[in-house]
Amino acid sequence: MSETRDAALSSKAWPFEEARRVLKRYAKKPPEKGYVLFETGYGPSGLPHIGTFGEVLRTTMIKRAFEEISDIPTKLVCFSDDLDGMRKVPGNVPQQDMLKEHMHKPLTVVPDPFGTHESFGHHNNAMLRRFLDTFGFEYEFYSAREFYRSGQFDEVLLRACEKYDEIMAVMLKSLREERRQTYSIFLPIHPETGRVLYVPMKEVNAKDGTITFDDEDGTEMTLPVTGGNVKLQWKPDFGARWAALDVDFEMYGKEHATNTAIYDRICEILGG
Repeated sequence: MSETRDAALSSKAWPFEEARRVLKRYAKKPPEKGYVLFETGYGPSGLPHIGTFGEVLRTTMIKRAFEEISDIPTKLVCFSDDLDGMRKVPGNVPQQDMLKEHMHKPLTVVPDPFGTHESFGHHNNAMLRRFLDTFGFEYEFYSAREFYRSGQFDEVLLRACEKYDEIMAVMLKSLREERRQTYSIFLPIHPETGRVLYVPMKEVNAKDGTITFDDEDGTEMTLPVTGGNVKLQWKPDFGARWAALDVDFEMYGKEHATNTAIYDRICEILGG
């Protein structure tokens, strides 16, 4: 063992302490996927800021610390939640009135108010990547829109259909009574209006992989959960993403601390 590795294994600096926690899981054998996956999340509902930079920086510090104490390959993924509906218009962008006309549509459908990219989501994703590239971060960029539409999440979405009641039971415990009445882990994307709908499910058909619901006008609709027709609510999405990608480490703020058990349990239910 080199002196550098020996020092890293005994270092009390927090990146090394976190790295050792990750390594401890693979004391007997490396992960089946062949590498340890570090992930950061980005919500492109607004422009990237110093907090976004800080999350990627701190995760990179832990990833680098891990590389000092282990020979297991690593990967850093920056995952953009760009299929989220736009629920608020940021105050620091132009064309406010235009953006208000596209409320609740996925960020990668909302027109770019700067006029430089395919959508507002694409614009903000590009800003983040330019931001990270400028500082030489080594990462892979993943888009929720691409993952949902391309079928890379299909397996976990179909499993969510099969385990719908079990996941709902986990979620309902964390919600207020009034929210429980209308909550569903699935958010259908209306095929005509393009809006992300927050509506209760009338039926979840695990055999066919479909959901049935009434849209905002009361029209009954049935959609497949695959193919980008549906996205998951943010808490189930966290757990589903961990399961689908086999994430080993993700840093998050204290606002997520109370939800960690929920993410872990949903990940476990979905086979993670």
